[in-house]
Amino acid sequence: MDTRKNATTDLPDLQAYWMPFTANRQFKRDPRFVVDAQGMYYTTHEGEQMLDGASGLWCCAAGHCHPHIVAAIQEQAEKLDYYTAFQMGYPRTFALANRLAGMAPEGLSSVFFTNSGSESVDTALKIALAWHRLRGEGHRVRLVGRQKGYHGVGFGGISVGGISSNRKLFGALLAGVDHLGHTQNLERQAFSRGQPDWGAHLADELEGIVALHDASTIAAVIIEPIACSGGVLVPPKGYLERIREICNKHGLLLIFDEVITGFGRTGEAFASQTFGVTPDIITLAKGLTSGSVPMGAVLGFRDAGRGGTGAGAEQAHGPRAGGLPVLLRKRPAGAHHRRHHRRMSRPDRRGIAHCRDRGEARPRSRLPFVAVRHECRAQRHAQARRVHHCCDVLGPRRLPN
Repeated sequence: MDTRKNATTDLPDLQAYWMPFTANRQFKRDPRFVVDAQGMYYTTHEGEQMLDGASGLWCCAAGHCHPHIVAAIQEQAEKLDYYTAFQMGYPRTFALANRLAGMAPEGLSSVFFTNSGSESVDTALKIALAWHRLRGEGHRVRLVGRQKGYHGVGFGGISVGGISSNRKLFGALLAGVDHLGHTQNLERQAFSRGQPDWGAHLADELEGIVALHDASTIAAVIIEPIACSGGVLVPPKGYLERIREICNKHGLLLIFDEVITGFGRTGEAFASQTFGVTPDIITLAKGLTSGSVPMGAVLGFRDAGRGGTGAGAEQAHGPRAGGLPVLLRKRPAGAHHRRHHRRMSRPDRRGIAHCRDRGEARPRSRLPFVAVRHECRAQRHAQARRVHHCCDVLGPRRLPN
């Protein structure tokens, strides 16, 4: 553990900065600052070490200030800091896209770069709407999200998202959006090991939404394979498979938001591979750069931007800094060196399910977190095991039956 101290105690005036998702007045009465980070630890402005148990915001899969990533950013910034991706190209952007396509589930061979997970989500929704229109089905304009789902803070993302506190201040949001129910049921799923046995039938709510609006009006369904911000809700066995089946039946595009679950969080490169269900589009960010620079991506099928027609200009869409070159000198940070890639792809990586031998999901508050014993290897190497949350370390006493 790095024991470096930072003696700086002089703080700037705190009034100008409006902090995101923060009780600003409360924070500024009793501020908490970090001034340094290394590996798994922050250093506070008072020189104390603090374990980053949340991996930033599920961002820093490679740890803070990893020397390979720091060197890549420095080297690239000295070579090319910025270029516009509108009508121009940079070879390493194409190389990164090829690498991501090689990691993706079969059939997802197109890569679109963004600056964040929120932009990735709104891009994916626009791709879905435009794809149907280019195929002559412009009447498919509805989008389906899910309760407890989090899809960023763009207007599209909060419209399909299902966390009420993120939605209530912003009016009616996008029109034509409906929501599936969430999958959490502690009465029937408490103490589940890995994926709950109960709940696959909840996917059939999508048939009810189709019956209400008619399939011809629905463009896409967007869900997180694991509903992370809404409670780290692992999908019931068969649930994702049934969602995929219903989307195929009615011609709906299926979007997996893997901004959090991407890049090894579940034991494979993407949760869709862990669960064996391939969507039509995947949204990414966070682990793509290990949180070091703002960057996201959308993986789609080859004709996602053209509607399968191959005709005319592609979508008039793109962020100013999509495919920013500053982290393109090396590999994606989500697989930034060979050892990390071996860890992510080893066949015995079972992610959350690994804890079944040493602990169980237990109903603490409203969240079915993973509980592990103090000697559990999944606790000591939680990052390598890609466990989303290891908490309630119980020591030698046994879990309830």
